Amino acid sequence: MALEPGDPAPEVAAPNQDGETVEPDWSGVSVVYFYPKDDTPGCTTEAEQFQAELETYRDAGVTVYGVSVDDADSHAEFAAEYGIEFDLLADPDGELVDAFDVERSRGVASRTTFVVVGGSVQAVYTGVDPDGHARNVLADLVETGVVSLDD
Repeated sequence: MALEPGDPAPEVAAPNQDGETVEPDWSGVSVVYFYPKDDTPGCTTEAEQFQAELETYRDAGVTVYGVSVDDADSHAEFAAEYGIEFDLLADPDGELVDAFDVERSRGVASRTTFVVVGGSVQAVYTGVDPDGHARNVLADLVETGVVSLDD
């Protein structure tokens, strides 16, 4: 069972696609989406759509992280091929998967997204359809008043 709204976000660290260790700062608003595998159709769609919405997320003060059990080299190739500019966190040992209590299927993380606000889980999306998910999460953030897109 994944973390639930109200649970504290776990303190984690992992290498990104550039080989830099990233320790997410949960004090603001973050979206952490877990996906099964780099360079597969659904995961590519999801990453490309988060990338397409990235400027809007950033304008709203939201940090986006993608996480899979692929290693940093796989993330680097994936990010380069599809122009991914947000952090893709490498979790080959499943430490982040375990910290967020994300279900696994055939050794990979199930598609699960967390919204973290001020150190606590605000929302959890399970059984995610990758097509349209990035826009849906952003719309939910605005609709619930977590962020505003007004200048």
